[in-house]
Amino acid sequence: MPIKIPSDLPARAVLEKENVDLILSDRAQAQDIRPIRLLFLNLMPTKKATEIQFARLLGNSPLQIELTLMRTASYAPRNTESGYLRRFYRCLDDVRDEYFDGLIITGAPVEKMAFDAVDYWAELVEIMDWSRQHCFRRMGICWGGQALLYHFHGVEKHIMEAKRFGIYDHKLTAKASRLLNGFTDSFPMPVSRYTENRLEDIARVPRLEVLVSSDETGAGIVRDTPSGDLYVLNHLEYDAETLGAEYRRDLELGKATALPVHYFPDDDPQGVPVNYWRPFAFLFITNWIHDLYQATPYQLATLATGATGAENQSP
Repeated sequence: MPIKIPSDLPARAVLEKENVDLILSDRAQAQDIRPIRLLFLNLMPTKKATEIQFARLLGNSPLQIELTLMRTASYAPRNTESGYLRRFYRCLDDVRDEYFDGLIITGAPVEKMAFDAVDYWAELVEIMDWSRQHCFRRMGICWGGQALLYHFHGVEKHIMEAKRFGIYDHKLTAKASRLLNGFTDSFPMPVSRYTENRLEDIARVPRLEVLVSSDETGAGIVRDTPSGDLYVLNHLEYDAETLGAEYRRDLELGKATALPVHYFPDDDPQGVPVNYWRPFAFLFITNWIHDLYQATPYQLATLATGATGAENQSP
């Protein structure tokens, strides 16, 4: 939780420079507490496993989180029973008149396809555009982040010669924000993708800043500075066994998938991998929730009128 301090405390400047989570006394006196409302657009075929991965991380915050599960209406997933989807998931028409602090868009196994060739692309574009007036901020994971980068900023994805697959060291850049408070200068993050967003393409958009990158896999976390939107191109949310299950699935399908790097102990596929990135996953999501809590308006309906300020809206 943020630390409440007097607005005129001399130490304020130093604490703010160090990205300490603060709330000034004058704002605290006028502040009401309500649940953080998050809309979770789950595009993964393994919906139940993805729900667990993210709910585990979101539940680590002391703040109350109200999580609404969302799916596309134009595409029916084959791996989740329809009754489960009808009971627990909502579509855009179900939430069209509601407002949320944040929209999370997961990855999807469609990254080799052109965006407009994806069955539900038109619907996803509608959801992303709708979110500008109904969701204070957005966070996209892997392909979800690529979709947001492409739609709002024109940043293309490029197919790589070989799949980036495994656990890779990532480094904080000079522009790293309080979203990365508590991180070590270098930390591990799971990567599983065939495409990349190139640093030179991101650099052409002045409002985008790279917070985390890898010498081997490129941009890891990108932020839209004015809006606070985040594009997380890798998978801190993964469980210990996720990459291993993906590796065995690809082998069964006859794909020429290399062993995930820095994953199995001694590169032995029979070994039991250790989730040594999980502390950073908890830390990152907790920092994101606190950052969202500090900035989001109490009356979310003001998003529809733009009363929260143009700086919080994507172009």
